[in-house]
Amino acid sequence: MKQIGIICLALAVFLGGGWLWAHHSPSAEFDMSKSFSVSGTLTKVDWINPHIMMLLDVNGEEWKFESNPPAWFRRVGIARADFADAIGQKISVDGVRARDGSKFGYMLRAKFASGRALELVREEGK
Repeated sequence: MKQIGIICLALAVFLGGGWLWAHHSPSAEFDMSKSFSVSGTLTKVDWINPHIMMLLDVNGEEWKFESNPPAWFRRVGIARADFADAIGQKISVDGVRARDGSKFGYMLRAKFASGRALELVREEGK
């Protein structure tokens, strides 16, 4: 019986560790010191947990951006439909680059063709 308890504990630690790894800080995958801006056409938005994902066509190259979770956007009054309405339109994104140098970033700010702006972080003093 003691062995079963040890096995269950080991399994719980193993499975729990996977959950902790899945939910990471942006700084684990993105270099927060390497900010950049791109403008392109929003081609797709995946409104899923743990973070929404957006795809942009930037001069024929696909860029992928991760952002906050859907619940965060709902709390600040941004709905899935706001992003869906912007698909096929120009969008400007400020973000930070993936540590591996790929065309992947974490969105910090976005400005839609409608003029609506979205800021996920505030700079010091603003």
